[in-house]
Amino acid sequence: MIAMRFHMPDRLSVLAIMPHPDDIEILCAGTLIRLRDAGCEIHAATMTPGDKGSAVLSREQIAGIRREEARNAAGTLGAASYSCLEFEDLSIVFDNDSRRRVAGLMRRITPAIVITTPPIDYMFDHEITSQLVRDACFNASVRNYETPGGEPPSTHIPYLYYTDPVGGVDLYGAPSQIGRLVDISAVMDRKAEALTCHVSQRAWLQKQHGLDDYVDSMKRWGADRGALIGVEYAENLRQHLGHPHPTDDILAGLLGSEPEHKER
Repeated sequence: MIAMRFHMPDRLSVLAIMPHPDDIEILCAGTLIRLRDAGCEIHAATMTPGDKGSAVLSREQIAGIRREEARNAAGTLGAASYSCLEFEDLSIVFDNDSRRRVAGLMRRITPAIVITTPPIDYMFDHEITSQLVRDACFNASVRNYETPGGEPPSTHIPYLYYTDPVGGVDLYGAPSQIGRLVDISAVMDRKAEALTCHVSQRAWLQKQHGLDDYVDSMKRWGADRGALIGVEYAENLRQHLGHPHPTDDILAGLLGSEPEHKER
């Protein structure tokens, strides 16, 4: 493989873009906190406002609540911005309108690092988001590619990372592959504080999934990942290494080397 390197912009920014409010806090908030502590500017975005995340409230009511929860959670993480692209839950599709909307966001933020959901996950909102974000990382830099806001093209193609799928397994129940395990032990309390901003989801998870421990389950999964490198908590990120993304290990430079992954 040819090693692709990245021409570092003056402002090192990180964009986490996930399908729904609370996905960031569950899947990669610890890494975002560590990157912010390392001097990066972090940005949070969701594809939807979580408009179907209630068994009681109307779509408009729950969307308003969840946008505010997401905004509060982003503030807790120290994010410079929170954006919602206003797709509808269970209706994210890969078409040209969607592609241009996501590319417009990419151009407005011009991130050096992008974090999103993996190509294979438990539901199509997650999988299509992954495809759209990957697509936008490339398309945003193409001069003649038009976006709804008329934003100027990006000057670079960012580093791209995928989080764990929900539950850490593929469609057949096989464990997801390990990429970089980021030690988040020292920031777990801050990650949990951000997740607790999503108050409305406790009632939703009780009704829809029979769960009432969304913070504890996040911690259990973090502990499982942490055990692989001998630390209390970790998050798993897999780097997109295909052309034309940069392939050097920027996270090692920003966060330092992590303990070696221990096979179990």
